Amino acid sequence: MRALVEEFENDFLERYDTLLTPVERSDVFRILVCKHFGGIYGDLDTELIQHPATWISGSDMATWTDPKTGKAHGYYNTSVTPDYETPVVSLLWGLEADNDPESDAYWRQSYTYPQQLSQWAFAAAPQHPVFERYMDNLRNYTKDNEPTAQNSDPLKRTGPAAVTLATKSWLEDHVGFRWASLTGLKDGGKSKLVHDILVLPITGFQ
Repeated sequence: MRALVEEFENDFLERYDTLLTPVERSDVFRILVCKHFGGIYGDLDTELIQHPATWISGSDMATWTDPKTGKAHGYYNTSVTPDYETPVVSLLWGLEADNDPESDAYWRQSYTYPQQLSQWAFAAAPQHPVFERYMDNLRNYTKDNEPTAQNSDPLKRTGPAAVTLATKSWLEDHVGFRWASLTGLKDGGKSKLVHDILVLPITGFQ
């Protein structure tokens, strides 16, 4: 793991060695592998129930509309001829929490966000900018605040809350996305494609 950081994120190596716990190093490693090489990640204690080639179906990419903003998302190719050359999904996440954003249920369940991503299973094409955002956030967090960094919550610094923050902030900045619209509480739990990021419902990874 250290060799990967040394080769590809050398400016972060000292903080990787001195400020991160073993669990956090594992969190960062999976992100960096997918950032630089792409691939499919799953924790060792997970069981593969469905082949990754079938994780995404056509219905997962269907267009959908944010009921509050009226903004449409999804895949808009109306051609009768499939376009197999243009990638549609470059990053695949699943929700681990889906709570009413108007309630306090999420923090009562110890989540940071009402709609929070899991990072024990995901897939990505290489060089997705969300991973760069993740590393930028981690660099900023540890740069000038070492005492706090040493006592930080791993879930927030490198774990599910961290990948959620990176994805959420990138989509907000680049497509003006309203994060709470990912909820499946009112649509039966549907997958949602936003830009090139597909988020499976809470039942996607169990």
